[in-house]
Amino acid sequence: MKYMMFVVSDPQPDSSPDESDIDLWVDPLDASGKRVIGEVLAPPAESTVVRVRGGKVLTTRGPFAETSEVILGFDILEVADLDEAIDIASRHPMARNGQIELRAFAPWDE
Repeated sequence: MKYMMFVVSDPQPDSSPDESDIDLWVDPLDASGKRVIGEVLAPPAESTVVRVRGGKVLTTRGPFAETSEVILGFDILEVADLDEAIDIASRHPMARNGQIELRAFAPWDE
Protein backbone atom coordinates (compact mmCIF):
# COMPACT_ATOMS: atom_id res chain seq x y z
CA MET A 1 0.00 0.00 0.00
CA LYS A 2 1.12 3.53 -0.67
CA TYR A 3 0.75 6.24 1.96
CA MET A 4 1.38 9.96 1.78
CA MET A 5 3.01 11.03 5.00
CA PHE A 6 2.57 14.74 5.71
CA VAL A 7 5.15 16.18 8.11
CA VAL A 8 3.36 18.92 10.03
CA SER A 9 4.46 21.50 12.59
CA ASP A 10 2.77 21.52 15.97
CA PRO A 11 2.45 24.47 18.35
CA GLN A 12 2.92 22.05 21.29
CA PRO A 13 5.87 19.70 20.55
CA ASP A 14 7.02 17.03 23.00
CA SER A 15 8.92 18.72 25.82
CA SER A 16 11.54 15.97 26.22
CA PRO A 17 14.92 16.66 24.61
CA ASP A 18 15.22 15.33 21.08
CA GLU A 19 18.50 15.01 19.24
CA SER A 20 17.18 12.82 16.43
CA ASP A 21 19.08 12.77 13.18
CA ILE A 22 16.70 12.69 10.22
CA ASP A 23 19.30 10.78 8.20
CA LEU A 24 19.03 7.89 10.68
CA TRP A 25 15.34 7.71 9.76
CA VAL A 26 15.71 8.32 6.00
CA ASP A 27 18.70 6.15 5.08
CA PRO A 28 17.36 2.70 6.12
CA LEU A 29 13.93 3.43 4.60
CA ASP A 30 15.48 4.52 1.31
CA ALA A 31 17.70 1.42 1.28
CA SER A 32 14.70 -0.86 1.90
CA GLY A 33 12.56 0.85 -0.74
CA LYS A 34 9.84 1.66 1.81
CA ARG A 35 10.37 5.41 1.33
CA VAL A 36 9.65 6.19 -2.32
CA ILE A 37 10.39 9.93 -2.12
CA GLY A 38 10.41 12.71 0.44
CA GLU A 39 11.02 16.43 0.32
CA VAL A 40 11.01 19.50 2.53
CA LEU A 41 8.63 22.23 1.33
CA ALA A 42 9.23 25.99 1.07
CA PRO A 43 7.49 28.10 3.74
CA PRO A 44 3.74 28.75 3.34
CA ALA A 45 4.41 32.44 2.70
CA GLU A 46 6.09 31.39 -0.57
CA SER A 47 3.10 29.33 -1.74
CA THR A 48 0.67 30.20 -4.50
CA VAL A 49 -3.00 29.21 -4.44
CA VAL A 50 -4.57 28.61 -7.88
CA ARG A 51 -8.31 28.68 -8.59
CA VAL A 52 -10.38 28.91 -11.75
CA ARG A 53 -13.61 30.90 -11.43
CA GLY A 54 -15.77 31.95 -14.34
CA GLY A 55 -13.13 30.66 -16.75
CA LYS A 56 -10.44 32.94 -15.27
CA VAL A 57 -7.31 31.73 -13.49
CA LEU A 58 -6.98 33.43 -10.11
CA THR A 59 -3.81 33.24 -8.06
CA THR A 60 -3.15 34.29 -4.50
CA ARG A 61 0.24 34.43 -2.80
CA GLY A 62 0.53 32.77 0.57
CA PRO A 63 -1.16 29.85 2.27
CA PHE A 64 -4.68 28.72 1.42
CA ALA A 65 -5.69 28.77 5.11
CA GLU A 66 -4.68 30.55 8.28
CA THR A 67 -3.60 27.93 10.78
CA SER A 68 -0.98 27.40 13.46
CA GLU A 69 0.03 24.07 11.90
CA VAL A 70 2.03 24.07 8.67
CA ILE A 71 2.87 21.22 6.28
CA LEU A 72 6.68 21.22 6.33
CA GLY A 73 7.32 18.31 4.02
CA PHE A 74 6.14 14.94 2.85
CA ASP A 75 7.21 11.37 2.25
CA ILE A 76 5.59 8.68 0.17
CA LEU A 77 5.77 5.25 1.76
CA GLU A 78 5.29 1.87 0.09
CA VAL A 79 4.43 -0.53 2.91
CA ALA A 80 2.42 -3.66 3.66
CA ASP A 81 -0.34 -1.97 5.67
CA LEU A 82 -1.35 0.90 7.94
CA ASP A 83 0.37 -0.67 10.95
CA GLU A 84 3.71 -0.57 9.17
CA ALA A 85 3.11 3.03 8.07
CA ILE A 86 2.32 3.99 11.67
CA ASP A 87 5.48 2.29 12.91
CA ILE A 88 7.59 4.16 10.36
CA ALA A 89 5.86 7.48 11.06
CA SER A 90 6.30 7.07 14.82
CA ARG A 91 10.08 6.91 14.37
CA HIS A 92 10.25 10.17 12.36
CA PRO A 93 11.78 12.99 14.45
CA MET A 94 8.79 15.22 13.72
CA ALA A 95 6.47 12.72 15.43
CA ARG A 96 7.89 14.23 18.64
CA ASN A 97 8.55 17.78 17.47
CA GLY A 98 5.43 18.14 15.34
CA GLN A 99 2.96 15.64 14.01
CA ILE A 100 2.66 13.17 11.16
CA GLU A 101 -0.48 12.66 9.09
CA LEU A 102 -0.81 9.46 7.09
CA ARG A 103 -3.19 9.13 4.15
CA ALA A 104 -3.56 6.05 1.99
CA PHE A 105 -3.59 6.56 -1.74
CA ALA A 106 -7.16 6.09 -2.94
CA PRO A 107 -7.64 3.71 -5.85
CA TRP A 108 -8.67 5.23 -9.16
CA ASP A 109 -12.03 3.98 -10.35
CA GLU A 110 -11.57 2.33 -13.71
